[in-house]
Amino acid sequence: MATRWGICSAGKISHDFTVALKTLPSEDHQVVAVAARKLEDAQEFAKKHSIPQAYGSYEELARDPNIDVVYVGVIHPYHLKTCLLFTNAKKNILCEKPLAMNTKEVKEILASAKKNNVFLMEAVWSRFFPAYAEIRNLLACEEIGKVKMVRSEFGIAVLHNPRLVQKELGGGALLSIGMYCLQLVCMVYNGERPESIQATGVCLETGVDETVIVTLKYSEKKMAVCTFSSSMQLPNEAIIVGTKGTIQIPVRMWCPTSLVVNGKETQYPLPEPSLPLNFPNSTGMRYEAEEVRKCLLAGLKESPVMSHSDSLLLVELQDEIRRQLGVVYSQDC
Repeated sequence: MATRWGICSAGKISHDFTVALKTLPSEDHQVVAVAARKLEDAQEFAKKHSIPQAYGSYEELARDPNIDVVYVGVIHPYHLKTCLLFTNAKKNILCEKPLAMNTKEVKEILASAKKNNVFLMEAVWSRFFPAYAEIRNLLACEEIGKVKMVRSEFGIAVLHNPRLVQKELGGGALLSIGMYCLQLVCMVYNGERPESIQATGVCLETGVDETVIVTLKYSEKKMAVCTFSSSMQLPNEAIIVGTKGTIQIPVRMWCPTSLVVNGKETQYPLPEPSLPLNFPNSTGMRYEAEEVRKCLLAGLKESPVMSHSDSLLLVELQDEIRRQLGVVYSQDC
């Protein structure tokens, strides 16, 4: 049986996710419905992607009995309300990152998923790329010895985009792009909580963070440095330094198609999209979709690769970084 997907929101990221699903076998994945706040938008999306059912409200999607899992692609200030709608309707969920605005909201979503006995995963797509799977393998067999340092950066000039600038839209570099640097560090250090976090940065007039440098100190003299910015183009690479070598993630460390281990490069090409994409390497979202299907078939309620505790650690680090920078959202009050 194919995993039947419902798409919640007809925006750019939902478009890319739906295109990514098309690169997988149709006997494994099918998009059966899409919902938007306006019926015309859902109908237009459905026509473009050959989806049989279009709804003009998220509530109708929640009531559809023919859906196995919902992809939530709304912007993050609406994640809490939208996820609760679907968990209470007993729907499995793949929710775009960040899972919610703060720790309190994430805990509420996780509690509701548990209470309703549904699968829930934060769509940190990076973790499911073949290059990231290989990183986990290399670290598990200590290919580069004991890890001592992780350095990660993500910077793009996106200040023209209101979603990255306006506080009420969940703006700021941290929640949209900085979290990719943090999640890599959390993965490499296997969910260990840092002993200390120091964040310094500059904010926009709107009160959200623009460019930030975060230094994390771990047990056994392990360190990490994350640099992220919404105002400038950075090299966008990451490096994991161990006692016996290095793993480099070249350009686009959040969606890599190659890996350099002790100087030797391996390529991980992506399938070609059937329609133009809004974001780079978006067909790589197929890997998180495969993970969801795998977990559902195994009867799991969370993914071992991006677990509920992983989401909780990530949001707790984000909250502490925002506290140090003085970035406060209405959801924090």
